[in-house]
Amino acid sequence: MNAARPTRRELANAIRVLAMDAVETAKSGHPGMPMGMADIAEVLWNDFLSHNPNNPAWFNRDRFVLSNGHGSMLLYALLHLSGYELPMDELRRFRQLGSRTAGHPEFGHTPGVETTTGPLGQGFANAVGMALAEKLLARRFNRPEFDIIDHYTWVFLGDGCLMEGVSHEAASLAGTWGLGKLICFWDDNRISIDGDTAGWFTDDTAARFEAYGWQVIRKVDGHDPEEIAQAIRTAQAEGERPTLICCRTTIGYGAPNKQGKESTHGAPLGKDEVAAARAHLGWPHAPFEIPQAIYDGWRAGNAGLVREEQWKNRLAEYARLYPEPAAELLRRIRGDLPEGFDDVARAFAARLQQEGPVVASRKASQMALEAYGPHLPELIGGSADLAHSNLTVWKGSKPVTGDDPAANYIHYGVREFGMTAIGNGIALHGGFIPYDATFLVFSDYSRNALRMSALIPTRSIHVFTHDSIGLGEDGPTHQPVEHLASLRYIPNNDVWRPCDAVESAVAWQAALQRREGPTCLVFSRQNLAHQPRMEQQLGDIARGGYVLSDPPEGRFDLIIIATGSEVELAMEAMRRLAGDGIAARVVSMPSAEVFARQPLEWREGVLPSWCRKRVAVEAGVSGYWRQFVGLDGAVVGLDRFGASAPADQLFRHFGITVEAVVAAARSLRA
Repeated sequence: MNAARPTRRELANAIRVLAMDAVETAKSGHPGMPMGMADIAEVLWNDFLSHNPNNPAWFNRDRFVLSNGHGSMLLYALLHLSGYELPMDELRRFRQLGSRTAGHPEFGHTPGVETTTGPLGQGFANAVGMALAEKLLARRFNRPEFDIIDHYTWVFLGDGCLMEGVSHEAASLAGTWGLGKLICFWDDNRISIDGDTAGWFTDDTAARFEAYGWQVIRKVDGHDPEEIAQAIRTAQAEGERPTLICCRTTIGYGAPNKQGKESTHGAPLGKDEVAAARAHLGWPHAPFEIPQAIYDGWRAGNAGLVREEQWKNRLAEYARLYPEPAAELLRRIRGDLPEGFDDVARAFAARLQQEGPVVASRKASQMALEAYGPHLPELIGGSADLAHSNLTVWKGSKPVTGDDPAANYIHYGVREFGMTAIGNGIALHGGFIPYDATFLVFSDYSRNALRMSALIPTRSIHVFTHDSIGLGEDGPTHQPVEHLASLRYIPNNDVWRPCDAVESAVAWQAALQRREGPTCLVFSRQNLAHQPRMEQQLGDIARGGYVLSDPPEGRFDLIIIATGSEVELAMEAMRRLAGDGIAARVVSMPSAEVFARQPLEWREGVLPSWCRKRVAVEAGVSGYWRQFVGLDGAVVGLDRFGASAPADQLFRHFGITVEAVVAAARSLRA
């Protein structure tokens, strides 16, 4: 090695040896992809990527997404070599408990990781969301003399990412939206876990992306730095279309006896092959030993600190000439809601309580959007071809496919999975609060992206309407039964199912204010009765569970817990029981997750432990509510699929009725 000036291959080989050494030490991992994509990564990171290792959160940085996240050691090696706060000791502890080098990249866990990847294809969809966010922010805030928002989104993806259906959904939309600053590198090594992909992946991938409206650069030698660099320059010259660079690579490149074989994909190379690879690559150094010349070579071209300072200077001049847009941009970068928004939300909820509208909660959701939307330029929404059923369009909605600088609405088409994953990317980019929408039953289509939303976590809002058998005639294929419980079981995922327009407004407010994770807002198709409340109860709603009604004398014999449309049943059951001398408290619990985070004093005040006689009622599976009513309590629910009929008939047919609640309550006194 030339100590003064390492070659490109030597710089790339540093990635290869770090990957194979870390995987060998961990006795698990994926060395093949990092070794195969090392040359592409070296060119991109050293010659094109605009980033600052000293400040991974610099807003105008390029975003780099490793969609084929199993090759995480590629990213960890890049971050370490480039100077991020990821010391060698962390690479030595690859895949170990408490290390910052998890098996798959995790956002917020490792500096420089832009999103959590591993479920194949989702990183790509996240990147589409990031690129859309960049384009829309540039349209809103840039001025002829100030490209204050101006960065690329780069994606590494493998065959597996492109086999996943979510890649089709996201790629189609990226082409439609003309995301010219989205550049993707396909690691075309023709190997997956089961071997040569010729038996199960024979798509003409290049033609598919061309059909989606992408620029496609074919047959790039993924081990030739000059070809790679030229392809990148061609991609950057195309401003109207996203680009797919098809890179022919060899998995496990540099391991002389195993390269090109599936055995390098997901297992250590083995001690002997690691030694053979060192000799083959001309790398005489011990495991985890990187010569200073290599570090110097990796960091010589990194002008990130200078780039950020230059951007800050432009931003200061921009703020002098355009103070209002600059202040708004900085607020949105911070993620703060506009000053006074809480007052707007409280006033809206108070007005609804006075007016008492009887509407479907999906309509109440739209009313909340009409009230809050004008105050929230960062709010960007969309629906999976159900905008006028989900009621997610409001008067200020402007489609992103136009050229309006205030564009804020996305027509996703029938692409629930892609929609949710793209929304996660928008949230990760920053500058927007995204919401997406479909029927609750179709949350199944987007399930893994919902899970990732909570795991990452993203500041996303997921709107689900048509929340039960109340959907009616469309039948069991469209009637969610297990979905509420399923969503509630996702850690760090707040689920709200409001009972009327007031709770719907508060649920939207809570979702908008939440910064540390996603919120699912679940709304009805059918009209819901307005519930009477005292003024002080409006503040209680935000606690997730509260006392909606107590007997006049304050003493009660049992507690009825309900959500959504079933709160109306609970209130009527309370009144009937009172006529029989049975005093019942009604607890509305629009969000069990939020309620669980309340202080013990509040939870005990709402559900006192001395009162063991409890009934829960919800038009869904009953098991979830056992944690609140115990083995001695009763649950009025639905532990089977629905049927096709008008909603009122279905509730009677399946026993989700006032009579059923009353009977359950009486049974507890026997």
